[in-house]
Amino acid sequence: MKYPVISLFSGAMGLDLGLEAAGLDIKIAQDVDPWCEKTAIANGKKYLLGDIKKLIEKDPSCSFLLDKAKLNPEEVFAVVGGPPCQSFSTAGKRESINDPRGSLFMEFAHVIKTIRPRFFVMENVKGLVSASITKPEKGKKKEDYTDDEKPGSALKVILDTFRDIGYKLEYQVIDAVYFGVPQFRERLIIIGSRDNEDIFLPIPTHFSKHQNPDYRWKTIGQSIQDLEDSPGICGSFSSERIEYLKHVPMGGTWRSLPLEMQKSAMGGAFDSGGGKTGFYRRLDYNQPAPTLVTTPTQKATLLCHPTKHRPLSVREYARIQQFPDEWKIAGKAEDIYRQIGNAVPLGLGKAIGQVLISVASQDAQIITKRSRGTSVHKTLEQMATSKNAIVF
Repeated sequence: MKYPVISLFSGAMGLDLGLEAAGLDIKIAQDVDPWCEKTAIANGKKYLLGDIKKLIEKDPSCSFLLDKAKLNPEEVFAVVGGPPCQSFSTAGKRESINDPRGSLFMEFAHVIKTIRPRFFVMENVKGLVSASITKPEKGKKKEDYTDDEKPGSALKVILDTFRDIGYKLEYQVIDAVYFGVPQFRERLIIIGSRDNEDIFLPIPTHFSKHQNPDYRWKTIGQSIQDLEDSPGICGSFSSERIEYLKHVPMGGTWRSLPLEMQKSAMGGAFDSGGGKTGFYRRLDYNQPAPTLVTTPTQKATLLCHPTKHRPLSVREYARIQQFPDEWKIAGKAEDIYRQIGNAVPLGLGKAIGQVLISVASQDAQIITKRSRGTSVHKTLEQMATSKNAIVF
């Protein structure tokens, strides 16, 4: 059985490929990024390029999606996507107003409300969980915070919006490493059910320690070691950074350098606060990767190859995000890094898809059992009213 899905804010289609691996059928994907459209077309996928806000303003009925997908509203199994919410990211200063009502989340919610799919899946940065709509003034006591200043107020707006539309919700921050992804990558996952079904979040399948090697965390080495000498398209570091990186062992960071070298390598950042774990970071073949960023050559988010004095290549990036080797990604190196770095790993997408199919299958089994029970009951009634019936 196929489960027709509409995908919004699809990017390079990492989530979509994961859902397809589970058995779902992506009928149409959408994004505003022309490079993502080129990626989709290069792989034979149906893609709608455009600003979702403008598309909805022009056609509030969302027929632009249904027509492209060749679906009627009642046929849509799920709508999925990750509306951009950069201001919620824990990587930023989070000083801007984080009100989801002024973001593309509202367009995502509009599509859900209009099409009313059986399920929806929204994924986003984990920073959304603790984000407040407005930042309180410095020194203000927590007990004096307004509702909009309280941590979690942004997420509350999102959850209330979905509930007002009529969806039962399950949500949690999930780390992709627990689903066979060779990368620590935490994402907020919200799953909604239109029909009040018994939905749940994906159950972890992989662990840091397990008696069966097949169920242990996947490592960078398992994913990319065969590409060490043939990386393909790759960014580069300055000669100055390479000199420092030569002194950083596998799994090390700037803290692995001698003290005087630390000061010269870090410059003004040496005396600044924070963990600064992204500076001069050399990855470890024996561990999962840290969260892939969109620019692995930046000083504060540097991702150096475990044994070579270079960043991870775009092909290695794709392997860690679990894109198939034959999946083509369009653009120059910076465009490809960005598309892959923004994607949902396929292993996590597959687990989410399996949840939806599991819930749908459970309901199908219950309906079948009920119908069988009804048939048996009717047969007994017919026997009881017949002339030669034997009544128990």
